[in-house]
Amino acid sequence: MTIDVPQEILDALTDVDMPRLPTEPGPSDVVRLAGVEAPIYRAGCVVVGSGAAGLRAAVEMKRRGDDVVIVSQSAWGGTSACSGSDKQTLHTANTADQGDNYKAMARAIRSGGAMDEDTAYVEAVGSSRMMASLQFLGLPLPQDPLGGTLRYQTDHDEVGRATSCGPRTSRLMVKVLAEEAIRLGVPFYNQTTAVKILTEGAGADRHVVGVLAMRASDRREKNPLGIALFVTGVIVLAAGGPGELYRDSVYPNGCFGSLGLALEAGVELVNLTESQFGIGTRREGFPWNLSGTYVQAIPHIYSVDSEGAEHHFLAEYYRSTQELASNVFRKGYQWPFHATRMLDFGSSLVDLAIFRETAAGRRVFMDFNRNPLPVPGDLSFSLERLDEDVRLYLGKAGAGQDMPIDRLKHMNPLAIELYRRYKIDIAEEPLEFAVNNQHMNGGIMVDTWGRSSLGGCYAVGEAAGTHGVTRPGGAALNAGQVFGTRAAEHISANGRAKRAATEDMTAMAEAGIAEILAALRADSLLTVKSIRSQVQARMSDKAGILCDQESVCGALIEARKLTAEIRDNGVAYGRAAEAVRGVQWRHMALASEAVLSALDFFIRNGGGSRGARAICHAEGESLPLANSGPLQDYRFRKERQAHREQQIIVRLDGNEITLSTRPNRSFDESARSFFERDWPAWLTGRIYDRGTDG
Repeated sequence: MTIDVPQEILDALTDVDMPRLPTEPGPSDVVRLAGVEAPIYRAGCVVVGSGAAGLRAAVEMKRRGDDVVIVSQSAWGGTSACSGSDKQTLHTANTADQGDNYKAMARAIRSGGAMDEDTAYVEAVGSSRMMASLQFLGLPLPQDPLGGTLRYQTDHDEVGRATSCGPRTSRLMVKVLAEEAIRLGVPFYNQTTAVKILTEGAGADRHVVGVLAMRASDRREKNPLGIALFVTGVIVLAAGGPGELYRDSVYPNGCFGSLGLALEAGVELVNLTESQFGIGTRREGFPWNLSGTYVQAIPHIYSVDSEGAEHHFLAEYYRSTQELASNVFRKGYQWPFHATRMLDFGSSLVDLAIFRETAAGRRVFMDFNRNPLPVPGDLSFSLERLDEDVRLYLGKAGAGQDMPIDRLKHMNPLAIELYRRYKIDIAEEPLEFAVNNQHMNGGIMVDTWGRSSLGGCYAVGEAAGTHGVTRPGGAALNAGQVFGTRAAEHISANGRAKRAATEDMTAMAEAGIAEILAALRADSLLTVKSIRSQVQARMSDKAGILCDQESVCGALIEARKLTAEIRDNGVAYGRAAEAVRGVQWRHMALASEAVLSALDFFIRNGGGSRGARAICHAEGESLPLANSGPLQDYRFRKERQAHREQQIIVRLDGNEITLSTRPNRSFDESARSFFERDWPAWLTGRIYDRGTDG
C-alpha cells in the first residue's frame, strides 16, 4: 500500500504564498530630534514582530476595537513563516480520540521542571479555543471522516496530542492570521526594526511611552539611518527567539529576537539556561529540522573525512544493528537532545556521536537510498529486527518498504517535496546535516496575561520565557497563540490602547536617538562581522549541548569584555543598512552575556544536566556508555530536584547583569470554579487584575 496524493495537493501544502502587505499609513508629524528629522507615528499599541504570535495579538486587539499597528523587520521572513520539519507539529488538547484532561495536559507541559504551573494550565485550557479559531480562519488541520482531528505522538508527549498540516504548519498559521489582520485593517510597517524602548517613571511605576525604530523607507538626506519614533503606551514583543546567537543554528538567517532590546529597557528575563538543540540541515543551505519521518524512515547515517573516506560512526556507540536502527527511528519523537537519553544506549547518543564527528572536522550525512549498515560482527539490518515500539509504529504506518526513501515516500511524501523546492533531492543524493540550536525556551518573564516586569510591555511567542526545561513538540506554537490572545484580552480590558497615543515624547525620544547615534561610530574597530564571529563561536563551542564550569566561566569573561568594548567604542558601519545590524549585534552580544551569566550561575550553584545541556564533570554521577566503552569525557552531573522548582531571573542594572531565583508559581488542581460565585469577576473585569498595571 502506498499513499497516492495528487501533486497539486502536495504543492499547496509546500508552496505557501503569503498575502500582499497593505499600503503603510504615513507619519503624523516630522520633528527634528538629535540632529535628524524623525517621523512620528502614533498608536494605541505597537506589536513588534509579524509571526504567528504577534499576528494573533494584533488580530485579537483589533477585533476588540483597539488601535494597534505591527512593526516588522521582515514580514513573512521570521521563524514562524520560514521554519518547520517533516510534519511541523501543533500541540493541543484532545488525545487518541478520547477527549482530554486539561490538568493532565498541564502536568505534561510542565513536566521538565522550572515552569510555572499556572502558565502550563493556561496553555492547556486555552489550546482548544486556539485550535478552533485557527480552523475558523482556514488552517487545514487534518480530520477523519467524522470530524475528529488526526493525532500522533511527538517529543515529550506520551499520549499523542500532536497534529499537523504538513511541513509548513506555522507558515500556514501566519498566512491565515495575516489575511485576517489585513482584512481587519491592521497597519503593517515593514522593514522596520525596533532598536530602543522608551520609558518613563521609576521603580514599579516605570512604563512604556514609545519605541524608536529604524525604517528603510524613512531614510532621507536629513535622516540617513531612517530613525523613526512610535509613540505608544503599550508594546507587545513578539519578535521570536535569538536565532543569530549560535553559529550552528537551524533558525532562518537574520532572526535576532528582542532579548537585548528588552534587557536594555530593564525588562527581566527568565530561564535563559534552557534551549533546544537537535539534528537538522543548517541555514547555510536550507535550515530545517530532521525530526519525525525523516528519521523514522531509518536512513543510513555516516560521516566523510577530509580525504573522502566514509565512516560508519554510529557503530562505535550502539551494541547491535537493531539497537542502532531503533534509536535512529526514535529521534523522530525524541528529537531534541536530552542529557539523560545518552544513558542506557538511548537516542541522544545519536546527537552526541554527530556532534563529535562534526567537531572532528567530518561532514555527516543521511542516505535514504541505503538502510543502516550493520554493527560489525552483528546481523544486517532488517525491519523484522527492530525494538517492539519501532516495529509496531512502522507496522501501523504500513511502512514495510525495503528502502528508506520508499518508506519516507509512503509515510510523508511532503518531506521529500520540501527539499526539492530548494534544489535538494533526497531521493537521489545524501543529505548533509548537523546538531543545531533550534529554540530558546527562556525569554522575557511574564505573568499569566503576558505582562512583563515593565509596565505596558507584554511578550508572546518565543520572545516570552513561558517554557520550562523541556516542552512537548508543537507546544511553542500553541503557547504563542494562547498568550497572543490573552495579552490582547488584557490590553483591551484596561482600555489603554483604544486610541492612538497623543503624548509629547520628543524630549525623551531625542535623548534615545542621541544614545543610538553615539553607539554607531564609523571609526570603531568593532565591526558587525567581528562581533558576530565572536558571539556565535563562543556560544556554539562553549554553551551548546555539552557544557562544563571552566568553559562557561571563561566564555562569560570574554562575553563581558566584548559588551564593555561595544559600550566604550561603539559599532562600525558603512552603509545605512549596516547601522541596523550594528544595533542588533550590540543587542545580541548583550543577550549572549545574559545567557552565559545564567548558565554560569546555574553551574556554580550545583546545577546538573537537564534538557538540552549536559553539564560535564569528572566526578559526575552519570556516565554514558558506548559500544566502544565508557565515554569518560562526557560524564555528567545529575539535575538537583530543587532546581526543577525554581527559575533564574536575569536583569540588567546599569551595565551589570544581576541574577536571582524565584520559585515556580503554583496552581491548585483541587480548586473548582462555581458559576454564580465566579461570574461577577468576569463581568466586572476583576479577572484581569488591572490594579497592578504599570
